[in-house]
Formats: sequence, C-alpha cells, structure tokens
Amino acid sequence: MATKIFKTLDEQIEILKNKGLVVDDVDYAKNIILRENYFFLMGYRHLFMRDDNKKRFIEGTTFRELYSLFYFDRQLRNIMFKNILIIENNTKSIFSYILSQKYGYREAEYLRPQNYNQSPEKVRQVNDLLKKMKRQIRVNGGQHEATKHYINNYGYIPLWVVVKVLSFGITSELYTIMKINDQKEIAKEFNVDSEYLLTFLPILSNYRNLCAHEDILFEHRTQKLIPDTEYHKYLNIPYINDEYIYGKGDLFSVIIIFKYLLSKDDFRLLMNELSYEIDALSGRLNSISINKVLDRMGFPSNYKSLLEID
Repeated sequence: MATKIFKTLDEQIEILKNKGLVVDDVDYAKNIILRENYFFLMGYRHLFMRDDNKKRFIEGTTFRELYSLFYFDRQLRNIMFKNILIIENNTKSIFSYILSQKYGYREAEYLRPQNYNQSPEKVRQVNDLLKKMKRQIRVNGGQHEATKHYINNYGYIPLWVVVKVLSFGITSELYTIMKINDQKEIAKEFNVDSEYLLTFLPILSNYRNLCAHEDILFEHRTQKLIPDTEYHKYLNIPYINDEYIYGKGDLFSVIIIFKYLLSKDDFRLLMNELSYEIDALSGRLNSISINKVLDRMGFPSNYKSLLEID
C-alpha cells in the first residue's frame, strides 16, 4: 500500500509548479498553504486542469486564481449559511407554535407518538425520532440558559424552547413524521406546497452541514432533487433527458429554495451579495471563464433574473 509522506512548504510549491501552476510570488503562496492547508486548497484544482491531462493545469493558471476560487467558496459558504439559519429559525418557530397549540407545551404532551403520523410505514420512524429528540433534550438541555431556566424553575421545557437544542437535521425530519394536516398547515405559513417543504428542508440541512464544516460548497450535489418549479420554466433552463440541467440537486436548487422560503428583502440581499462575489471572482480569473464556475454551481447565466419574479 502506497504511503503519503510529509512535504515541506517548498516541496509543496515545487509539486504545484511541476503540474504547470504559475507561482509568481513564492512567499505569498507558502503563507496561504501554511494557513489554509495544501490538501484543502487542492480540492479546488479540478476546474483548472487540462481536459487532455487531468494531472496538468491549464497553461497560464496561476496560484492566485486557485486561491481565488478557494476564497470565493468560503464567502459563498458564509452567505448561504446565514440564510439557511434564517430559515432554520423560522422553521423551528413555526413548528413549535403549531404543535404546542395543538398538542400541548410539556414534553409529556408534545412528544406523544399519537401526535404524529401513525401509518404502519411511519411508526418506527416516529418512535426513533422522538427518542432522538429526548436524547438531545437530555444531553444539550443543560448547556443553554433558556433550557436550564425552564428545567430549574418549572421542571419541563416547552417546545418553543426545546427547538433551541434540536439540530436542523432532526427538525427537518420532524416535519416528515407529522400528520398530513399539520404538514399542510405549516407549509401554508411558508406559502408553499407541503410536498415542496418535504424536499426543501433536508436539502437545506445537508447544505447547512457543509457550510458548518467548511466543506467544498460550490460544486456540491445532493441525491434528493427539488421538484420542477415555475422558476425553472421562467429562466428557460435547458431540459435534457426529461430533466432540467440546472436547479435540481445543485447549489442553484438551494437558491430556488431561498426564493420560496426567504422574505423578499432577505432574498434580494442574498442575491446582491451573491452577485458581488461572483463578479469579484470573475475579475480574478484568467485561465478559465466565470461561466465554467457557474456551470459547476448549476447556475444558468441569467440567474439574476430570479429577482424580477414576484
């Protein structure tokens, strides 16, 4: 079995040069590699590699271009993350309000299996998820001032406080075990169909985890695809083999989700920030076009037109 051995910064620079990367400022490159990690930085090399030789960079590709894509992805994560958090908070608040109103605000009430979908194919999932919720309440409940306050003063934690300690993954799964009427009532608050929300929430949870762990975001794909929407048609996204080529399981699909779930003001701010970062990256690229990056992101060239749709 082959082994990887330690390489000094100078040796790492030489490897990049031998692959055809232009390093015009060695000290700058060494500082970036030391701070950002050679392995993580090289995760962004693929767009810059030659079609006829995947081990060689496109002629003229510079280290600054490679780092610009790395930095762009970081800025992208920051933008996406804060907007996912807005939806996460909205979701938890709406869930807790509707479920507490219907089933009660003490754990013994809102954690009853009977309050959720009792169809044969859902029973096991319901019981497993409620156990997970109880575990998160037990493990994390003592770490937050709000939950500690209710435990110490009232002996229970209402659902509108419990959501503080629940992960977005569990919150999104909670929606899947709700009774159909409850799902519809919640979806109505977002002005979307419940079938849409069943798809949107786990996708957002997946991207939230990517953002939180600084994984590569711009070219990520999810197994779950969002439904065809009015926005796909409005943007005239190409349709190949009975499927839209953009906005299904890629980053642009998340932008479409944001279009549905964010307020108009929040969505406009998101798009302005996104456009700024894309334009900034475009100005730093020489060996490849920004359209190559947009294609990998799943963005149509007219993505800004989403702002024009009410």
